[in-house]
Amino acid sequence: MNAAVVLIASIIILAVGYVCYGGWLAKQWGVDPDRTTPAHTFQDGMDYVPAKTPVLMGHHFSSIAGAGPINGPIQAAVFGWVPVLLWILIGGIFFGGVHDFGALFASLRNDGKSIGEVIADTMGTKAKRIFLVFCYVTLLLVVAAFGSIVASTFGNTTAAGKAVEGQALSANLSTASISLLFIVLAIIFGILVYRMNMNIVAASVLGIIGICGIVALGLNWHPLSLSYNAWMWLIGLYIAVASVTPVWILLQPRDYLSSFLLYFMILVSIVGILGCAFGGNGNLAMPAFTSFTAPKSNGLFTTGTMFPALFVTIACGAISGFHSLVSSGTTSKQLDNEKSARPVAYGSMLIECVVGVISLCAVGFVWAGASSASPAEAGLTSPTAVFAKGVSEMIGTFVGQDSPLVSVAYSTLILAVSVFCLTSLDTATRLARYMFQEFFTEKDQTYRDLTGAKRFFADPYVSTIITVILGIGLGLTGYTKIWPLFGAANQLLAALGLLAVCAWLGSVGRNNKMFYFPMVFMLLVTITSLCQTIKAKLTAGGMWSYIQAAIAIVLVVLAIDLAVDSFRTLHKQHAEKAALDA
Repeated sequence: MNAAVVLIASIIILAVGYVCYGGWLAKQWGVDPDRTTPAHTFQDGMDYVPAKTPVLMGHHFSSIAGAGPINGPIQAAVFGWVPVLLWILIGGIFFGGVHDFGALFASLRNDGKSIGEVIADTMGTKAKRIFLVFCYVTLLLVVAAFGSIVASTFGNTTAAGKAVEGQALSANLSTASISLLFIVLAIIFGILVYRMNMNIVAASVLGIIGICGIVALGLNWHPLSLSYNAWMWLIGLYIAVASVTPVWILLQPRDYLSSFLLYFMILVSIVGILGCAFGGNGNLAMPAFTSFTAPKSNGLFTTGTMFPALFVTIACGAISGFHSLVSSGTTSKQLDNEKSARPVAYGSMLIECVVGVISLCAVGFVWAGASSASPAEAGLTSPTAVFAKGVSEMIGTFVGQDSPLVSVAYSTLILAVSVFCLTSLDTATRLARYMFQEFFTEKDQTYRDLTGAKRFFADPYVSTIITVILGIGLGLTGYTKIWPLFGAANQLLAALGLLAVCAWLGSVGRNNKMFYFPMVFMLLVTITSLCQTIKAKLTAGGMWSYIQAAIAIVLVVLAIDLAVDSFRTLHKQHAEKAALDA
């Protein structure tokens, strides 16, 4: 199958899904452009800050993307391109988009509170606390996994301590320099827009010029050459600071500016795929379908049976529980108008699906090297490298493989993936801080209303430090040990997010039937996957395996408990409605 046909058809399908299904959801739930949002009602200059829709969409898209829409489809490609493509399209429109949009809308109608607080209103304090514990554990895995991926794209050594050499080392050092300069640029942008009231268009133009400048500088100047471990702790310091600073000075501007780099990455990838196809080299060199059981992994691909592995491996490109935390954690506190909820939440999810399709095309182009017994010999050491090499070599088919553009494209794509992860890290740490604090507070309380030990642990600085130490400490083991557990936990969180929003919509008398199948399906997928993980880890033995098994057991128990409460609530709502109708 020609990659250009796959890409163009996918974009058309996703666009139709946004207009038709997304528009129908907005009508069913009663999105109201005239209703005042929490960003205005509770504006505090710290977390509740109204943002222009393009700025907020940049923050939201950058935060939810991470490495998921790249890693997932590439790792799941072992099942063939047809299963991967179908799950991205069906999952994005009918699962992920509903999940993200619903979580944002529920939070907007609950004063910008998290899904945990929404659960407290519909199912009680116990259910809220179970959900918060589940979320917090998942966010620690996000910090650990994405922190490890970022350190791997910055460092001169791998997580295992091996030296990085050649093109990969040059790309890593450049990525580190550009990312640090990006932070400085974001702070300047925030001051210009929010303190000097510069027009957003003018500031954006200056920001884009600044991005071009720091990319050019970073590609040629990289004074810092540090190990993986050193970068992990520096990243920990950065996310600790980012978690407690006002959103206008770092989170909003950094993510907004990052989004331009990410949109550029998408544009470059589309040009590469179309140009390659028009040159007659654009066919996906991989099977449409391999088998229901994936062969033994070569280090790049997932293993196991298609159910549940496919649906757990492809997370952010189809549905991801982390998205509900972003929607109800930071985005809902910054939305200027309810009418922007659909483009920001549902639209960003579908753009992420496009990234997933692009990743599928990239691995299809370098399939021979990626599926070989030793992909490292072909320069394919990770899904990120597969993505960058696949797209850059597509570009090389029409500009020449020896062209400097190929090397620049490779480095820029590595940088873009790192930016995806770093922006997700910013947001994940802040969200984990919210969750940690909410565990100790009751409805309408803040940490300032607490006393004693609760007041100490709910303090923003204390909760942030605890989160960073735990997350970074876990991440020092390397993302490959964390990612399988993160995938299942993240998807189980998506199932719980669907349950929570479904129960809330039922409590306010809105149509929630579009949640029934996605939430049951995701529960079955993820609990099956975690049970398989528990069995495998207990059989393997060893300290790390036992720790993973213990975490998986805790997640399964918490999820089942919360699911039972959710279904009881839904049954009660159904019975009450039937009684009224009678």
